[in-house]
Amino acid sequence: METTDWIGFIGVSLLLIAYFLNLNNKIAKDSLSYLWLNFVGAGIACIASVLLHYLPFVILEGCWTLVSAIGLILYFRKK
Repeated sequence: METTDWIGFIGVSLLLIAYFLNLNNKIAKDSLSYLWLNFVGAGIACIASVLLHYLPFVILEGCWTLVSAIGLILYFRKK
């Protein structure tokens, strides 16, 4: 495996961990940990997609990162 593969693997793993924990009611969808895992995971996966020059996933992960960032902003505005 190359460095790009490892970067993508880490990002996707964080996204899947967030999803799994949410499905098993360990973290709520509006919790800081869920939002943070999604933001960081999608951001890392987006970087890997850029390095691979694979535009469909750059768009997907970029949008996921943006939506997660908005969620984080709204989270901190509530506090």
